[in-house]
Amino acid sequence: MQTIKTTKRALRRFLLDAQHLLPPLKAGEPASLPQRVLKLIQDLECVQIDPVSAVRPNQQLVLAARLPDFKPDVLNQLLKENLIFEYYANAASIIPMQDYPLFQPVRERLKKHLLPELKKLEDVAGGVLRRLEDEGPLPAKAFRSDQRVHGYWDNQNATTKATSHALNLLMDIGEIRVVYRDGQHRLFDLTVRSVPRPLLEEAKRIDPASAREALLEKYLRAYRVFEPGDPRFGWQKISAKERREAIDQRVKAGKILPVCIAGLKTEYYILAEDKERLLDIEAAVPAADFEEDDPIFFLPPLDNLLWSRKRLADLFDFHYRWKIYTPPAKRQYGYYAMPILAGDRLIGRIDPRLDKKNRRLHVQLLQIEPGVERTDVLMANIHRALRAFAERHGATAVTVTSEGRLIEI
Repeated sequence: MQTIKTTKRALRRFLLDAQHLLPPLKAGEPASLPQRVLKLIQDLECVQIDPVSAVRPNQQLVLAARLPDFKPDVLNQLLKENLIFEYYANAASIIPMQDYPLFQPVRERLKKHLLPELKKLEDVAGGVLRRLEDEGPLPAKAFRSDQRVHGYWDNQNATTKATSHALNLLMDIGEIRVVYRDGQHRLFDLTVRSVPRPLLEEAKRIDPASAREALLEKYLRAYRVFEPGDPRFGWQKISAKERREAIDQRVKAGKILPVCIAGLKTEYYILAEDKERLLDIEAAVPAADFEEDDPIFFLPPLDNLLWSRKRLADLFDFHYRWKIYTPPAKRQYGYYAMPILAGDRLIGRIDPRLDKKNRRLHVQLLQIEPGVERTDVLMANIHRALRAFAERHGATAVTVTSEGRLIEI
């Protein structure tokens, strides 16, 4: 068994390069913005969706961090053209449509699990399907119901409209899908009408074991640096023993390689096809982990780079938890803390809010990590990046709360 010995810096720079976060940006990209967005989603394998919009929804921030000219409407265009779909990968995600068949075992598993719940709403779900068939794409608000049921996010009381719950159930089992987003509103249509027929036929024929293997391979390509302790491993219901076996089988087959990192107990793995890429990056590691004038990236809480908190701590020495559900008094860095990436180091965090009405970005926290010197050059670079970030998301002014004072930058 071949083990690659490397350093934290080399491995994290490899990871950043795979995540399209290591300048300079790659050349030879497709010309049009929709093509570049689709290519980026394909390279990342998927992009996580989240409706929380302190600035913009997570999926838009992920793509905008990597494509400065990104426009949110492009995602709607790709949805309408059936080039992407929304489903469960690393939680709810945007996925290239070419991968639709791979998720058939997931849809079948959810269908089996949700069948009793669907039976309770058989008439409601049937009515939803008939309306979509007759009228085409419709938003959830088009379906009215006085009946309230226990939805996915209800605790003690039943507060979810029966039609809304039926829509979620039908989407989970693959009967319908999101074909457009109008702000926070999703428009649904029948899957049989909106997924290309060859992919529907392939999903019917695909061998479940082959689909599960292909989905696991997709996970490995998405994470690029991985370890079997991840409970999301393979984006399937896999036990710890099965995760370990999946790793061992691939090591024996020469498909993945263990990576030994100086100073770390955890053994990580990479794809064998990435070995030369890692070695090339290791040979070109610069002296400094970041320069004061390096390009700055602000990463949303569910950015692909942040999926594994353990990997983040191990490789970047950066401890991060999204505190959205933590009581405000217990939050150390705020409600929507976004890590700041410079070079190959996470140097701090911001907690931004976008006031769309007044076109103003307010940064409620700008924190620099201990050990990072807060020089005038660095702060000027961060302020420039904040102004660019604000402009990219429709703001014309930026204010920062610093040491109890509100300053405009």
